[in-house]
Amino acid sequence: MLKTTSEELACPREDLSVARKEELRKLLLDQVQTVLGLLTGILETVWDKHSVTAATPPPSPTSGESGDLLSNLLQSPSSAKLLNQPIPILDAESEYICSLALECLAHLFSWIPLSASITPSLLTTIFHFARFGCDIRARKMASVNGSSQNCVLGQERGRLGVLAMSCINELMSKNCVPMEFEEYLLRMFQQTFYLLQKITKDNNAHTVKSRLEELDERSEVVQELRLLLMRSQEQERRSVELRGAWKQKGGNGMKGCLTCSYIEKFTDFLRLFVSVHLRRIESYSQFPVVEFLTLLFKYTFHQPTHEGYFSCLDIWTLFLDYLTSKIKSRLGDKEAVLNRYEDALVLLLSEVLNRIQFRYNQAQLEELDDETLDDDQQTEWQRYLRQSLEVVARVMELLPTHAFSTLFPVLQDNLEVYLGLQQFIVTSGSGHRLNITAENDCRRLHCSLRDLSSLLQAVGRLAEYFIGDVFAARFSDALTVVERLVKVTLYGSQIKLYNIETAVPSVLKPDLIDVHAQSLAALQAYSHWLAQYCSEAHRQNTQQFVTLISTTMDAVTPLISTKVQDKLLLSACHLLVSLATTVRPVFLVSIPAVQKVFNRITDASAQRLVDKAQVLVCRALSNILLLPWPNLPENEQQWPVRSINHASLISALSRDYRNLKPNAVTPQRKMPVDDTKVIIHQTLSVLEDIVENISGESTKSRQICYQSLQESVQVSLALFPAFIHQSDVTDEMLSFFLTLFRGLRVQMGVPFTEQIIQTFLNMFTREQLAESILHEGSTGCRVVEKFLKILQVVVQEPGQVFKPFLPSIISLCMEQVYPIIAERPSPDVKAELFELLFRTLHHNWRYFFKSTVLASVQRGIAEEQMENEPQFSAIMQAFGQSFLQPDIHLFKQNLFYLETLNTKQKLYHKKIFRTTMLFQFVNVLLQVLVHKSHDLLQEEIGIAIYNMASVDFDGFFAAFLPEFLTSCDGVDANQKNVLGRNFKMDRDLPSFTQNVHRLVNDLRYYRLCNDSLPPGTVKL
Repeated sequence: MLKTTSEELACPREDLSVARKEELRKLLLDQVQTVLGLLTGILETVWDKHSVTAATPPPSPTSGESGDLLSNLLQSPSSAKLLNQPIPILDAESEYICSLALECLAHLFSWIPLSASITPSLLTTIFHFARFGCDIRARKMASVNGSSQNCVLGQERGRLGVLAMSCINELMSKNCVPMEFEEYLLRMFQQTFYLLQKITKDNNAHTVKSRLEELDERSEVVQELRLLLMRSQEQERRSVELRGAWKQKGGNGMKGCLTCSYIEKFTDFLRLFVSVHLRRIESYSQFPVVEFLTLLFKYTFHQPTHEGYFSCLDIWTLFLDYLTSKIKSRLGDKEAVLNRYEDALVLLLSEVLNRIQFRYNQAQLEELDDETLDDDQQTEWQRYLRQSLEVVARVMELLPTHAFSTLFPVLQDNLEVYLGLQQFIVTSGSGHRLNITAENDCRRLHCSLRDLSSLLQAVGRLAEYFIGDVFAARFSDALTVVERLVKVTLYGSQIKLYNIETAVPSVLKPDLIDVHAQSLAALQAYSHWLAQYCSEAHRQNTQQFVTLISTTMDAVTPLISTKVQDKLLLSACHLLVSLATTVRPVFLVSIPAVQKVFNRITDASAQRLVDKAQVLVCRALSNILLLPWPNLPENEQQWPVRSINHASLISALSRDYRNLKPNAVTPQRKMPVDDTKVIIHQTLSVLEDIVENISGESTKSRQICYQSLQESVQVSLALFPAFIHQSDVTDEMLSFFLTLFRGLRVQMGVPFTEQIIQTFLNMFTREQLAESILHEGSTGCRVVEKFLKILQVVVQEPGQVFKPFLPSIISLCMEQVYPIIAERPSPDVKAELFELLFRTLHHNWRYFFKSTVLASVQRGIAEEQMENEPQFSAIMQAFGQSFLQPDIHLFKQNLFYLETLNTKQKLYHKKIFRTTMLFQFVNVLLQVLVHKSHDLLQEEIGIAIYNMASVDFDGFFAAFLPEFLTSCDGVDANQKNVLGRNFKMDRDLPSFTQNVHRLVNDLRYYRLCNDSLPPGTVKL
């Protein structure tokens, strides 16, 4: 009954008025101390009653060690002794009563304030019951006794521990802690870490990992998995059966996670402690943080499931973030802080690195799924590696020297194996073959290559810690890494390991390809370091840097081929882009290997690379010619020569596309439509990417780019009408034009830009728009959306150049596009249309409101001159209509647009809005709140109503509110009077919005009451 009271009355549903809700909450709070006292009494009584009959166990052989750590944690031998008492065996009825009491406490803690009501006695009692979760002895006894009743009893005892931890976590989740409660918090942490010490206590009888497995409520499934392992003879069949058994249990690999698991609750506690309370508790001398980290370390690396391990890595990441921010805020104490935690961090780093290596952790790593993608588009293996490397990177930030000296030797060991493969390559009839055939050798090589791939990713992740202010101090280490990476990439390309025949091609070949790809990716991660080195080398004219870049290009160029696997090809392309874009060495274009790439890409007879690779290589080559070289004055940039070369490059890339122009007007010479579409797609994807990547660069770079593209742009405009009814082609053309407008608008010049806009306005008739939106599905809608995005760029352009298009653009929006989409439930096109209307208003305010500052001062704001009033009113009406539709994203966007226009342009204060629209908008927003159609936006809607009402509070209270209540159906006159009286005439934001939500709640309450009455009921 107490639990139901807390659930139903502390957070009541809408069938109560606000006044009654407030009264109930006050009455409940008055009784909280009594209720907590009753619950404490029940739990203590049960515990004391059964403790009397509990047998005292003999002392543990490790009790001395346990006691020392426990004394450190609790700072109180008596507390340690109390918690070391044996756990009583409860009967079924007592179990049930305690479960209800703990459930009730958990719900109470979710809403009552932290106060004196929560006593030390209550906390101690909850922790007594939390011990049930880590009491393996009783569970083992229940299973040994054999009866199903005993097994259920063991599970119920574990459930008491879970419920107790739920109570603790409810208290932990509160960030705002009163000063007087901090002592209780310390006590809670001390007692909880006793439980952590108990869980992670390691002795011969029971390892930590097996203890955690038994505590985890998934133990039934774990046992079934073990049985399957014992029965299975074949590796492949074994993994299939494992997955099948797990899925039958409702799991997905190791993701079949029961939310009530004691271990999960305990992990939640640790996360809350580190994220919310560590900064509060660390300053207490009584709390030994280093000992806590020791326990957390053992707890982390003995988790029985991958999900549990992931969760613990998250906790370490939170701790490392806390430590980093603490050091940054107290730089003077940096050494002292680091010295305190150094041993723990070094140990953490070593163990995390061991956990990602098959050499040390093969059994666990082979269980990870490396095929199925999750919602973040990564496999379970990729997630495991990424989270591990994040911990490594954060330790590197704190202890760079230690981290590097730990990681690099491990990388070196695996590199030696990889670089030594050359001696095992023999020539066979069909090519080269790796002469390693023994099953054990192949398995060891597979593990070494997988480890090398992971360690290369780790080295790449650390690249950011060698640049900036520490470049000089850590130059030697970084140079060592980069030189090794360059050597490895060149080695892989020269002996073509990606094409080698192996004894186990389904395993070793992907491994060799992955190592090669990861070495390229790791080298790419050091592109910012190379760029900084480039600046230094420019001043010192060092040959070492030139050799690094040249050798890298020797490694990359052979891989830019259709004969190379896509994974490796794309890694090489990305590295080439980084060298061209980030590093930008002056001599890059003159390297023979780069010249080979230019020749291959511009050779019409050469086979085209896959789309993504072709785009990347063309971007790199364009950037080599367009981007300014660092540290060189303008007169040494060699723009004339680079301009000619860029024009030649673009000419070669667009050769087939430019030849399409006569075909548009000469039907007899037309090539098949599909071939034409392929040429359009291939060319525009490359040209669009080139423009997009140059859009933020210097004026000179953009000028050269447009000069090279000019003919292709004109061809695109000439082809556009011929493909207006083929939305897939139109979509690509408009993407290209949108990128042009965003990046090269100035370079295109006003006359040609006007020609493009006019062509589009002429082509997109109402019929064409209707065809695109209604009949061509998502592709047709994308075409219209891109057209509207182009117009968004046009209306934002400052100055008077494109102002003559405003009437046509507004007309297109309100008379052609809006009528088609207004009543459609689909959100397609709507967001882009309203953004265009908002941009039109925001950037062209004087198109509607002409007044100058002087005129406003002289005549007052009410006399402001209005122009194009019908168009303004139509736009506002469209915004108002959008608030009546169910799409919450559109509602939020448009509400934001109105609020922005009010902030920037005083929209709500304009005479036309104030006199004809203001209270219509307020009415619509109130109705939305009443109907609960957009409840997630309650706060935003309340603020918007306040901002509108504040323009004319007198009118709101005197005219609008009575009129609104009069128009409300479902409530009688007396109820309307009560609603009006309860709406206080407060004019500050918090009070006003509170009154709005009170009005809405009570209006719904009255309607609910009236609807529930039988017909003909007489209302008093």
